[in-house]
Amino acid sequence: MTVTVARDAALLDPVARFETRADAQHDFCVKQDATGLEAGRWYYYRFSVADQRSPIGRTRTLPAADRYVDRARFAVVSCANISHGYFSVYKTLAEHGDLDFVLHLGDYLYEYGIGEYGDVPDRDPVPPHEMVTLEDYRQRHAQYKGDADLQAVHQQYPMIVIWDDHESTNDSYQDGAENHQPLTEGDWETRKNIARRVYFEWMPIREQNPGDFATIYRRFQFGDLIDLSMLDTRLEGRDEPLSLPFDPARNDPERRLISDTQMQWLLDGLSASTARWRFIGQQVMFAQLNIAEIPSLNEHAPQLRGNLSAINMDQWDGYAADRLKILNHLDDNNIDNVVILTGDIHTSWASEIYRNPGTLLGDLFDAPLAAEFVTPAVTSPGFPEGAAELAGVAVPVVNPHIRYVEAKSRGFILMDVNHQRAQAEFYYARDIESFDLRGQIDESKTKLVAVYSGDSRLREEGLRPSRPRTLRTALFHPPAPASASTEEMA
Repeated sequence: MTVTVARDAALLDPVARFETRADAQHDFCVKQDATGLEAGRWYYYRFSVADQRSPIGRTRTLPAADRYVDRARFAVVSCANISHGYFSVYKTLAEHGDLDFVLHLGDYLYEYGIGEYGDVPDRDPVPPHEMVTLEDYRQRHAQYKGDADLQAVHQQYPMIVIWDDHESTNDSYQDGAENHQPLTEGDWETRKNIARRVYFEWMPIREQNPGDFATIYRRFQFGDLIDLSMLDTRLEGRDEPLSLPFDPARNDPERRLISDTQMQWLLDGLSASTARWRFIGQQVMFAQLNIAEIPSLNEHAPQLRGNLSAINMDQWDGYAADRLKILNHLDDNNIDNVVILTGDIHTSWASEIYRNPGTLLGDLFDAPLAAEFVTPAVTSPGFPEGAAELAGVAVPVVNPHIRYVEAKSRGFILMDVNHQRAQAEFYYARDIESFDLRGQIDESKTKLVAVYSGDSRLREEGLRPSRPRTLRTALFHPPAPASASTEEMA
């Protein structure tokens, strides 16, 4: 198989050709590291075998870390269950034309069988049962890659990815999962390793060491503008989630959401960064989401401070000591301009991050230590009608650090970042159940929130949608047909 890389969409100005091989050991998926390319520019590529040719794809190399970059534009997505509807959000992104990359924060696919989670006509999962075996996981990945709208996103943009739980199974952690029954589904370690292996076969991610399918935390540098640290808060180091929100063990300093090794890697990277913005891409909500509070008695002792009763123990709220370790590091080392990007919960949030936002006479009168934007789902459902509207009003009352909640609409975040501010633009799909309405945005729901350099408070007043880039290099021909070789679009 030949991979051709060129500077132009017609492939008339090729810069490299590589020979590679597809084989059964890797489910006939092909990846090629295109070495020797220039930093910070677009390239076009095609796979060919004999007289068979793939559609032409487009990708971008990152600007060199020491280069001044005035602007970055990228989309943030998560939670795309094929059985809940069409990938209207992906169609919108593919037609956008001027993004630098797409950031996918997990739940790229779901493990459930027919009727178990979603029942939109003609969107049944393959295989029809829950994925458990190697063949099951491979078939499900192949089905998702066969979706024309998802193919079009991969064709248009490089995608930076991490897994969450549904790439293995619901509410997974290091030693088990809520949706794994050993008596009928076998050994968890075996299933987890299968899920990891197939993820590395089918997704645009390279092994950090040969045969290492476990390590996905890694860092990207976008010139001098952004350092992006991607975490694994799901399978690497995570202790079993607590079942009760008022369990005092949530403040246990020995509980881990990420391993000590990953934690030190993150803290060291935040300290060493010289970029204007330090972004953290990760899976579960970082901001406190509380029912009630107790006073802060000692800011460096998590067992003595914080949330009397939170809501979701799968989030950082269930691992308060790990979260406090990061916040103390930011504060003690005067690290600013930290923005956390999150997926997982099928809803939209914008929050200021404090050690303990419940102490109204304390932290909220200080500067926030970071900001967090949580992206809505591509298709997976949020709160039901009525409850979503109530949550949008009630949650900020108990949690004044949470500035925006939209709890039911599907969509994405467009991040527009320059040296002065990082602006999150929440866009929502008009419809995900109608094939004909794919790609249309409900402009009445658009929300803009920004954080400015040197001040992590969220601002909403006076914002305007960011301007598109003047120069667009998108491929404007239609997406590849569903019959195209799907591994060529990875």
